[in-house]
Amino acid sequence: MVATERLICSSEAVIDGGTGLRFAVRIEGREVPGFVVRFRKRVYAYRNECGHVPAELDWQPGEFFDFSKLYLICSIHGALYAPDTGECLGGRCQGAGLKPLQVTERDGAIYLLQDNPDG
Repeated sequence: MVATERLICSSEAVIDGGTGLRFAVRIEGREVPGFVVRFRKRVYAYRNECGHVPAELDWQPGEFFDFSKLYLICSIHGALYAPDTGECLGGRCQGAGLKPLQVTERDGAIYLLQDNPDG
């Protein structure tokens, strides 16, 4: 199956270690929240859902990083996640990581890749 691409934003909209960008993604027939961040010059995207509790990560819209700008942090209970892998590094996530979304960056833009966008 060929992946489809959907424009999320311009590359300059997502600053390294800064505010992320929220967007909706269609998965299994329903809209779910997602987000994209930049970490160490690369972009990463995940479902906007803590691996432990069914809550969105950002403590303010687009604020996913902790104060050190090294980890993504859950707004509800403080679980820390690696920005580049989504792996839980600490807190009550009990090994449950973030669910990744595929993105690519080219020609000054960030795109979401999906095999079946209507899932």
